[in-house]
Amino acid sequence: MRILMVILLLITSVVMAEQHDEQAEQLALLDKEISALYQESLTKTGSARNVVEMQLLNKNDELRGVIKGLIDSRTDATVPMLLKHVNQQVTFIAQASDFLAEKITAEEAKLDEATQEEKLSVQKGLDDARRFYTRLLGEQWVNYKWLELLGAPDPKSAGALVEDISHRLEFMSASLAFNSQQESLLFKQLKTASEGEKPSVQLEHLLTQRNVASDIDNLKFLVDLANSMEIDTTRYTQQIFEVTGNLTDDLLKPKVLFSLFSSWVKNIGQWLVDNTPQVLFKLVIFAFIIFIFRILKNLTRRMVTRAVSSPNLRMSQLMQDFFISMSGKGVFIIGLLIALSQIGLNLTPILTGFGVAGVIVGFALQDTLSNFASGMMLLIYRPFDVGDFVEAGGVSGKVSHMSLVSTTIKTFDNQIMIVPNSKIWGDTIKNVTHERVRRVDMVFGIGYSDSVEHAEHVLNDIVDAHPAVLKTPEKTIKLHTLNTSSIDFIVRPWVKTEDYWDVYWDITREVKIRFDKEGLSIPFPQQDVHLHIVNKKQDE
Repeated sequence: MRILMVILLLITSVVMAEQHDEQAEQLALLDKEISALYQESLTKTGSARNVVEMQLLNKNDELRGVIKGLIDSRTDATVPMLLKHVNQQVTFIAQASDFLAEKITAEEAKLDEATQEEKLSVQKGLDDARRFYTRLLGEQWVNYKWLELLGAPDPKSAGALVEDISHRLEFMSASLAFNSQQESLLFKQLKTASEGEKPSVQLEHLLTQRNVASDIDNLKFLVDLANSMEIDTTRYTQQIFEVTGNLTDDLLKPKVLFSLFSSWVKNIGQWLVDNTPQVLFKLVIFAFIIFIFRILKNLTRRMVTRAVSSPNLRMSQLMQDFFISMSGKGVFIIGLLIALSQIGLNLTPILTGFGVAGVIVGFALQDTLSNFASGMMLLIYRPFDVGDFVEAGGVSGKVSHMSLVSTTIKTFDNQIMIVPNSKIWGDTIKNVTHERVRRVDMVFGIGYSDSVEHAEHVLNDIVDAHPAVLKTPEKTIKLHTLNTSSIDFIVRPWVKTEDYWDVYWDITREVKIRFDKEGLSIPFPQQDVHLHIVNKKQDE
């Protein structure tokens, strides 16, 4: 067994050594290809040089992938070789960053001098250069992390990069704020611009939109990079949310949520300070609008109540209550929003806050929302209404109240049962009183010694004599089953729904009385037991 273990260890070490050798050969080959591409880039100009530089970056990405694999499976023997390549990466990234910084400066100057028609193409080149530059900053940070893993950290350079990222975050944040403001102003100008001014304003607006999109992408990348450097990015995360309105995992951090809330409170406080002379007047306007819309709410509810109560519409009670309630609430909410806008409040952060709160509340109230959705289905399909006798959700009784969340059922023994709508909609619903006419199903038996014709005559006489039994549809009285101890008749008269139980009980009582008078027996199950006594002495 020990010999086998030694052999396995030897085989494993040989395989790992071969893998390291292959990766080392791949590194050497990639080094040669990158050097050749670098020399080629020095001889190219214009777009041809850009193509070679793109090839150079792609090859370097491939090289970094090999380096990462070797670092993850490093040994003491491979550390010197890896340190050499990582230091080369540090130098290469620094040179590429300097080159891109010069290119960004040149593109910015070119953009200032470009005509309106040329600005779009120049802007695209500038955005690409900025995006590559921020990407290189992230790769440089990975290089410094690799040096730490290899036991040769460079804290001075790493600290300088952290400081550089902090400055770039501030610059990119200011750029995004400026471009967002410009985009908003140009959007307003576009609405009021004349036909002759619109083309130039549209072009400027498009350029500004691209600047905003580029700033957002770069700021997001820098925020992710800064988080890995343990830099506080709360302010920048808040800014990205306020500009884009997109929900991210970072927004769920308590610090970011508190910052958003503080910003909203600060904005409201600043608004009150700046508009103190007008606050009282606007509050009067606010109260007046609310008062008017409260009156409109009541009028609307009355009008809708009259409309939905029309017998021609044949609406269920739940649907009537829904339209009456929603009409009043809808009018009042519109009035509230108008009143808030009249006093100068910016509704965008409020509505955004409602959106965030709505997502959180939606997760917390999944069951309630399920009941609400089921209530909407009950409202649309109307399987029952208030006053109907139903069997739903495992409960039988009379429906006394319905809402979009639950249904209140009063049982026959006068208990109140509140059943969630999701349980009702997800189960079988039996509406006993939905139809105006019902059939009463009864079974009566006679003995085998009794006359079938006589029994049929008596049953027909009993059913025909009852005043609540309808003539149409016709009743059914038939010999149904030859049972073990009785001959069973089915008796099925038709009655009005409200007379169902009276007919059932009256006919059952009358059958017993008449059968006794007519000499017809009502059999019940019997069993004969025969005992056989065995004489043991005779058997012996």
